[in-house]
Amino acid sequence: MKDVTIVRAVPGTEAKQTKKSRMRFAPDIKGMLVRAWKERLAYLFLAPFLISFIAFILVPVALALLMSLTSYDAFNAPKFIGFDNFIALLTQDTVFMKYALPNTLKFAFFVGPCGYALSFFIAWLIYQLPKSIRDIVTLAVYAPSLAGGVALTVVWQAAFSGDYVGYINNFMMKFGMISKPVLWLQDPKYLLTIMIIVTIWMSFGVGFLSLLAGLDTVNKELYEAGKIDGISSRLQEVYYITIPSMKPQMLFSAVMAIVGTLKAGAISVQLTGLPITPQYSGHLILNHIDDYAFIRFELGYASMVSVVLLLMSYAALKISYKLFNPKDGE
Repeated sequence: MKDVTIVRAVPGTEAKQTKKSRMRFAPDIKGMLVRAWKERLAYLFLAPFLISFIAFILVPVALALLMSLTSYDAFNAPKFIGFDNFIALLTQDTVFMKYALPNTLKFAFFVGPCGYALSFFIAWLIYQLPKSIRDIVTLAVYAPSLAGGVALTVVWQAAFSGDYVGYINNFMMKFGMISKPVLWLQDPKYLLTIMIIVTIWMSFGVGFLSLLAGLDTVNKELYEAGKIDGISSRLQEVYYITIPSMKPQMLFSAVMAIVGTLKAGAISVQLTGLPITPQYSGHLILNHIDDYAFIRFELGYASMVSVVLLLMSYAALKISYKLFNPKDGE
């Protein structure tokens, strides 16, 4: 039987070790200030962005978090109520649970992942065209995203007009598809679908251009090496070579798609001209925030809903980073 040596700790050494470990992980404030002073010229150039980011991003988000815990109507002082707004959202707000949340999830699915995949597919098709006409086709696809609300008002409202002169009604009646005009923008059966179609049509913006630019950065020698290794189809080239080679552009486009999806909540108001769509058929979370903030003046509750939307967007961004963030060495 082997001898067992018992080592007893000297009294006071545990406390010293704990103190040292705390000091090791404590932030070196003095060192950080010294390094910042040495790099003061760089921070001077960063100052415009940092000031704007703090003033227009960090401060509004912090205020929204604080206001979400209050009852505030913009006229009286905020009253702290804790998590009552969040509880009311889950238990009493039937409009949010029955219309705003399901509509937003459906809208985000088709405009987000499906629209993103369509943007990549269109960019890939354009890249196969000869260089002489590629720029012209790119401009034609990109142009609707520049038009914004003008395109909604002039093109789509005229197309889906509910009278005889509406482009779609006129076309379908001419060929006997319908017998009388359809109120496309006032019918709850069609409104959300129209919103999805219009948003996807307008979503070929900066993210689409980044995908097109990313396709141009792929090393052409990889395709030749892939053929030697057994890649036999264009689909395999896209999956094994193209997408892995342009992950930074894929990530940027995914982030822009998420931002564009969240900003698209105003499209229902632009199409219908109504703050609340018929039977809440086009009511998204962003419309819910506008309803409580600018119509009902319940700013505390509106801030709480905006915090929920912020958490949803953060989850979507985390998924995008998980899928497209380049790993070290890639």
